[in-house]
Amino acid sequence: MSEVVKNTVIRFALLFLLITAGFIGVIIQILYLQHSDAVKKDLTPVANNQVKVNQPIKPNRGNILDANGYLLASSMPQYYVFMDTRIEALHKDNGALYKEYADSIAEGLSEIMGDVPAAEYRRRMDNAFYGNNGKGTNFRICKRRVNFLERKKIEQLPLVKEKYYRSGFIYEDAHIRLKPFGSLAGRTIGGIDATTGVGIYGLEKSFETYLKGEEGIATKQKVGGRWEFVPEEEAVDGCNVHTTLDAELIDICEAALRQRLDLTQADWGCCILMETHTGEVKAVCNLDKTEDGYSERMNHAVIRVEPGSTFKTISLMAALDDGKISLYDTIRVHRNGWEFFGSRHTDSHPKDTAYTVRSALAVSSNIAFAKMITESYEKKAKKFVDKLQRMGICDGFECEIPGSTPPRIDVPKDAVTLSKMSYGYSVELSPMQIIAFYNAIANDGRMVRPMLVRNIERDGEIIKAWETETIKGSICSQSALRDVKAALHDVVWDNNLGTAAVLKWNGKIVRRKAQSDLVSIAGKTGTAQILENGRYQRYKHRITFVGYFPEENPEYTCLCMINHPANYPAYDAGGDCGTVVRQIAEKTMAYVGEYRWTDGQWVWTKRR
Repeated sequence: MSEVVKNTVIRFALLFLLITAGFIGVIIQILYLQHSDAVKKDLTPVANNQVKVNQPIKPNRGNILDANGYLLASSMPQYYVFMDTRIEALHKDNGALYKEYADSIAEGLSEIMGDVPAAEYRRRMDNAFYGNNGKGTNFRICKRRVNFLERKKIEQLPLVKEKYYRSGFIYEDAHIRLKPFGSLAGRTIGGIDATTGVGIYGLEKSFETYLKGEEGIATKQKVGGRWEFVPEEEAVDGCNVHTTLDAELIDICEAALRQRLDLTQADWGCCILMETHTGEVKAVCNLDKTEDGYSERMNHAVIRVEPGSTFKTISLMAALDDGKISLYDTIRVHRNGWEFFGSRHTDSHPKDTAYTVRSALAVSSNIAFAKMITESYEKKAKKFVDKLQRMGICDGFECEIPGSTPPRIDVPKDAVTLSKMSYGYSVELSPMQIIAFYNAIANDGRMVRPMLVRNIERDGEIIKAWETETIKGSICSQSALRDVKAALHDVVWDNNLGTAAVLKWNGKIVRRKAQSDLVSIAGKTGTAQILENGRYQRYKHRITFVGYFPEENPEYTCLCMINHPANYPAYDAGGDCGTVVRQIAEKTMAYVGEYRWTDGQWVWTKRR
């Protein structure tokens, strides 16, 4: 082997040995770093400061707006304020930092919150600081939530402005929805869970998917004791829900309903105002009696109940359309009632007389309707229910309000049940379903779905929109519709028989019920005994009036239902509920149009 080759081999061998030794050294160092407690103690804090953690970026919840663009519900930032007195900085040097600033913090909190004296805040802070055997505790600094401006002021207090690691102050988001119009239509608009921010009832729940938005992702990195957030994916704010509701009309309806409930001291009441041609629901009010008066507790508008005499109109339409009767057929009634297979039917205005079918609806005779429907459909009860289904009244049409119940109209198993169905017992409809039927009468027989939401919008772009939906093109023949309208006119305008016409004393008119000099209303009263524990309560009733206006060219349909007025026997469906609908009708027409005195009479012109 030549000298040159020999030297080359030696150099390569030395280089190989050097690389191998280096590699072995790296392996040894890795094993040392992995298993040395001393190294772990020194490097773990450094590593922790460099760890990146994914954190969600919360989106802003969308707004709910009325038909005119006014806010009905909007997100409002509020916070719970906590003080963690366990942090090391506060206890260092025998609590020197805490003792130096505690009084200043307490005085500042008292001034900002304005709820308790500074001494009380200092007492709370001391209890937490010296608690847990002197190690401190984490506690909520004040009972109520603070808004964004209050939080900013708190963050400027001495020591607090030095952030959590020295002051211990922590802020926890509280999901709050601001309702500029207060409790108006509160159950319909809905509410959210304060902890999760998720809609739990009303439109807030129905449209949770659109309102909540989409969370973003941020990388959270701790560097030098400070948190830095680096957005990886921006949050997408929730969509806005544009409703058909009108805040002004809701206020009109609630004021009229509340006034009547205060007078009758009823358990609860509800009102619905619906635009005739579009089906847009302009107002929904639900008021329950509480210790402090009346407030929104349940959405009675979508919960089915026995409708009572408002169902007579439905029975009448079915019989007329099937050709079973004519409007001027006569039916004899007796003051002692009508005995039918062991069941006695009675009238609220008992007398021995004969009613035409038309006047039987005006006076709301239970006996007349029981006779009329049993004679028309006895042993053919299924045909009666089938007829109701073809009219569309049995359709469980979709409603945007959660908890809405479908109608219950079963085929009666015996003639007695059929006879009671004729005037609104053994069947169940929600107020929303009742008003949809009467709205179809006002709308020349076309039944439309009650609609509460027009569209979903984000950043000015319509995501989804709803149009008027026809449930039934025609609920009956035009001749039957014409006859029904004539009978509903008499309910309000026949001063001798109409249950929603006038109140008389010694033959003289002392008060009008649903009658108005400003707007013509047609409709129907309803009174039903309340079923409790399997028995109908003699002195507990649910009273209703549902009607449309102006009668000659309907623009709106309105329903008022009041449950168990306390002033028995003074209450009256026409006098109480009819009065509410009259007041709503007059103010609604003034709001959407204007009255002018022309040729000796008031003439209304639509403005909106």
